[in-house]
Amino acid sequence: MNTIRDLLQPNKCLGLPGVFDGISARIADSLGFPALYMTGYGSVASSLGVADAGTATFSEMLDRVRCVAGAVSVPFIADGDTGYGGLLNVDRTVRGYAAAGAAGIQLEDQEFPKKCGHTEYRRVIPMADAVAKVRVAVEARPSADFLIVARTDARYAHGMDEALRRADGFLEAGADILFVESPESLEELRQISERFRGATLLANMVEGGRTPYLGTDELASLGFTVAIYPSVGFLAAAAALKTSYSRLKTAGIGTGGAELMPFAEMNALMGFPAVHEFERRHGQTDARL
Repeated sequence: MNTIRDLLQPNKCLGLPGVFDGISARIADSLGFPALYMTGYGSVASSLGVADAGTATFSEMLDRVRCVAGAVSVPFIADGDTGYGGLLNVDRTVRGYAAAGAAGIQLEDQEFPKKCGHTEYRRVIPMADAVAKVRVAVEARPSADFLIVARTDARYAHGMDEALRRADGFLEAGADILFVESPESLEELRQISERFRGATLLANMVEGGRTPYLGTDELASLGFTVAIYPSVGFLAAAAALKTSYSRLKTAGIGTGGAELMPFAEMNALMGFPAVHEFERRHGQTDARL
């Protein structure tokens, strides 16, 4: 299996779909994406049914990393929020994510409890503390193939100059990928790429978010190497569920609303053919025979 580092190419932008549970992970993997991104917002929403506002624990997120790792055959970067505490917690989080099957971790410089990067009321910890977290993460990873994505949310509260200054510190601390969260214009995206020409830069594309929504070709032309699309999957799933459930509520039947994946195709996606083959090999028979 390729590492994510192997997939990074000059003048190209690697687009990573956001996955958040076993179904979304299997679908993205089956479509041939070479790598994935495990979104914190989607993982928290789907597993806990609450807002991505610092409510998920390390243990809960680690369970979701294991779930995704068990469902896919390609590498993925997983959202590690703030590292779930101080420096010792960051060390444990990086080691835990790597052991659970992630190929990289995203860590941010928000105060606890953190907030989703395109929402309000975000505050950041002092720069020295944020840089120390990145340094600890780099030391804790099992190998250089495990990527450290260092994110700053300083643009929201303190402006671009502070965000760029923090990204400088993250690069010096050994971060593999720099992630300046929620720039609010094309000019700010250009500022980031010009400041860190030659570095591996990540852009976060959120439908309806604060940053101009661009495709991978446009982002590559701006100098970005990685783009995550964390919300497209769970927004699409939520819309389809709302349509289908509304149809069931009003018409008394589930069909006729959103397009449904055929049941047989879903069975194949989730691995039922392998289950049936296992049962045949071990002497199980169909109860109807």
